Amino acid sequence: MTDVLVVADHRRGSLRDVSFELVTLGRELADETGGELHVAVISGMIDEFADDLDIEGVDVIHTVDHGEEFNHDVYLQAVAALSEQCAPQFVVMPHSVNGLDYAPAVASRLDVPLVTDAVDVTFDETLTVTREMYGSKVETTVDVATERAAITVRGGEWIPAEEPGSAEIRPLDFAPDESAIRSHVTGFQEVGNGDVDISDADVLVSVGRGIEEEENLELVERLADALGATLSASRPIVDNGWLPSSRQVGQSGKVVTPDVYIAVGISGAVQHVAGMKGSDTIVAINTDSNAPIFDIADYGVVGDLFDVVPALIEQFE
Repeated sequence: MTDVLVVADHRRGSLRDVSFELVTLGRELADETGGELHVAVISGMIDEFADDLDIEGVDVIHTVDHGEEFNHDVYLQAVAALSEQCAPQFVVMPHSVNGLDYAPAVASRLDVPLVTDAVDVTFDETLTVTREMYGSKVETTVDVATERAAITVRGGEWIPAEEPGSAEIRPLDFAPDESAIRSHVTGFQEVGNGDVDISDADVLVSVGRGIEEEENLELVERLADALGATLSASRPIVDNGWLPSSRQVGQSGKVVTPDVYIAVGISGAVQHVAGMKGSDTIVAINTDSNAPIFDIADYGVVGDLFDVVPALIEQFE
């Protein structure tokens, strides 16, 4: 019992970035256990998703053709059936809305411990999982002293795997107990008056309390428009009601991994950093040269945003 089973995450026809991050972690664990890496693609565009996840280091991709979108009961039965078939030592799932829904039920069904919201995972005879506590102010490690375990993994903590592979595609002969499927997806409703999903954005311009007043948001919105970017925010902006909660980045908001993240007037509290530190390139604008955001920024501008942002707008327009 040395194999690792990773469960891919998708929504509305697209694989989530965390799926490729899970492959990276799964590959590391499989190397450490000496087993194979299995990836489960459940529901949706299974053939297309399987092609996308045919990445170096993946040995087998199991496809489960049942429905188009996530369903708790289908995922529970499918992961349980796969676990019975390949007997993985570790089941790795996303710490996402979907993952948080079915992971506890999977762990209960398999009678294994569940460790959630992992930001680091290692295996050397014993599984060691690093988690953050007290608003990400403290890191703790959990040693799992059992042979098998289930883990949910925070997005943005591993580099997404991308090298092409040659995995075996293995459809699962799966006939779920229809009487146990107690919910069905009948449609979707856009959030917040057609608001966007910031986790899908390639470029984010994020604003913090340094903007001072709600009417000053227009300045940062102009910068986002000039860049073709999406506007996001730190928690104080959302708490003030200046932007909807769907725009919040951070531990109590969304985890984002854009190509470029521009932090305007954001100090860089650990709760906010937890949600954006996986960005490819981070640009920080702040008057305080000692602001924590500069510790993780690739580029920093120490200056008044009311001087810097208009100059950037002029340049990009």
